[in-house]
Amino acid sequence: MFKAIFTNSFGILFSRILGFIRDLLTASVLGANIYSDIFFIAFKLPNLFRRIFAEGAFTQVFIPAFAKSKHKGVFSANIFVIFVSVILIITLLVNLLPALATQAIAVGFDEKTIELASPYVAINFWYLPLIFAVTFLSTMLQYKHHFATSAFSTALLNLSLIFALLLSRDKTQAEIVYYLSWGVVAGGLMQLGVHVVAIYKMGLVKLLSGGFKHLRVKSKIIKKDTREFRKQFFPAMWGNSTAQVSAFLDTFLASFLVTGSISYLYYANRIFQLPLALFAIATSIALFPRVARYIKNKDEEKALLFLQRAFWFLAFLLTASTIGGLILSREITWLLFERGAFSAEDTKNTTLVLQMYMIGLLPFGLQKLFVLWLYAKEMQMKAAKIATFSLVTYVIFALSLISPMGVSGLALASTVGGFVSFTLTIRVFGVKNFLEMLRSKNALFLVIGAVVFTGLLLVFKDFVNSYI
Repeated sequence: MFKAIFTNSFGILFSRILGFIRDLLTASVLGANIYSDIFFIAFKLPNLFRRIFAEGAFTQVFIPAFAKSKHKGVFSANIFVIFVSVILIITLLVNLLPALATQAIAVGFDEKTIELASPYVAINFWYLPLIFAVTFLSTMLQYKHHFATSAFSTALLNLSLIFALLLSRDKTQAEIVYYLSWGVVAGGLMQLGVHVVAIYKMGLVKLLSGGFKHLRVKSKIIKKDTREFRKQFFPAMWGNSTAQVSAFLDTFLASFLVTGSISYLYYANRIFQLPLALFAIATSIALFPRVARYIKNKDEEKALLFLQRAFWFLAFLLTASTIGGLILSREITWLLFERGAFSAEDTKNTTLVLQMYMIGLLPFGLQKLFVLWLYAKEMQMKAAKIATFSLVTYVIFALSLISPMGVSGLALASTVGGFVSFTLTIRVFGVKNFLEMLRSKNALFLVIGAVVFTGLLLVFKDFVNSYI
């Protein structure tokens, strides 16, 4: 398990380092203004659909269904055809009506800004069908306990965007956004290419090609499997998408605030997402196929043992990350972004947003771990209800805090929603089971370690600020 976790973590770390280089270049070249807002809007829409249709929900429903299916090739081909057909229709509609799609995600933009942003939204949306194909192949590889390709492939997207930024450094801001948009599509093509190679090397080509070959003839025999998949997928899709809907609403509400607010959210969230992806997401990706198999084989005791190990692993890492992120938020933002067009005022605003996000790192990260239990036990409907309560909480707090706190209030509202989601997930998982996990000497070590680490960071912060 830990080998898979570290493989994922290292791949994600490599990708995130390139991502920060990309963001550093983006902040330097574009800063925080209308054109940076336009690009983040254009890239956010396909990412929103990608995370709703693809990554979380698809993987968490497909793997248990794939494991149970007696006709794995035909079942896989059938699911792929259904999803690609729907996603291509959506992509074509966005390209035919890009202004409507842009207005849907950034209602606060005026008519002129929507006109500017629409062509970039249309280009960026072609990333969606490409990345769904990547997600489908990645899920097949995860079932075979191969994680390296997917973990490292996101780096290709970042490399593509870095290359696009370097090519367009002397261009106008409008042209830079144009280069970045095509860089997104090129990155998707490269990600798809490496996954196709990995599928070939893992010997899965025969399974998939056979499934497509016999799909028309044997489609009837997998009707039950497909029906069960659909039944579980839509609640899972909603359960996994609330964080993305929350991010969508962040952008929607931030578009009514001062120029640059969308960019402050983006840059702060990029920092927040590093420990979340590096530790929580990497762990959940590695753990899920194992937990799903143990539960399928009615061996809950072993599944709980793996979950407990992962819990303490995450608790220590996320606690340290939370403390570090809160204490050094200004220094981190200054180091990463304050250069070129990104001013000291931009650093101040981004820091406030980052602090509000970091408060919720621990509940957000641990919730990703415990929700796996619900999905492995095919409790997607309960997970969807939890997600709904979390989203409603976010909306209430976002509308309440946006006026007194501005853009940082939106980040705090997201954090409050994370606490609600974690609490409700533990209730379904079982408070008794959770308390059993906490009855460990690790709890004492965690508290002592947190206090010592806080003291050391405060000393380090004073030392660093004396030289800044």
